[in-house]
Amino acid sequence: MARWEPDARERLVRAALDLFTEQGYDNTTVVQIAERAGVTKSTFFRHFSGKREVLVAGQDALCQLLTDGIASAPSTATPLEAVAAALDFAASAFTPERRDFGPQVEAVIAANTELQERDALKRTSLASAIAEALLKRGVPDPTSSLAAELGVLALKRTHARWSDPTNQETFSELARQSLDDLRAASAALT
Repeated sequence: MARWEPDARERLVRAALDLFTEQGYDNTTVVQIAERAGVTKSTFFRHFSGKREVLVAGQDALCQLLTDGIASAPSTATPLEAVAAALDFAASAFTPERRDFGPQVEAVIAANTELQERDALKRTSLASAIAEALLKRGVPDPTSSLAAELGVLALKRTHARWSDPTNQETFSELARQSLDDLRAASAALT
């Protein structure tokens, strides 16, 4: 196997998604993923602790982008303006090359209860990171928690729209639209 080839992590993600789609998550092994990616099993484990982790590749980086975006928002920003800044920062993680992963990941997760639970934990982790960053800005709870939940919901809605092959808008444009829609919906609750 060609261990020296570049982009092993990216190839592992693509191989895993293709195999999960072709034969199902439960029927796919780490060895199969490594072979499809053209790397060894030990190379797989240098990048991921298990096959489930392939589906949340980049979560730590996404959390960091979101918290950095909130920290960089102007001091006069409202909580939702700070969340909008976070979504703008996060947009850098959603490159055109990653666009086609979205529908595949969603389909794999939808077909497996264990993965649905892991996805819910991921959203909770993102919301916690956003809320903590807002608390550091002096936004009290429950405002920080509510803004964080709206941010995660906007992120989820944005990702679904951005992943659509017919979409022509940038991730940032869609994120702003999603957050504006949620802000308007929240106002309609009173």
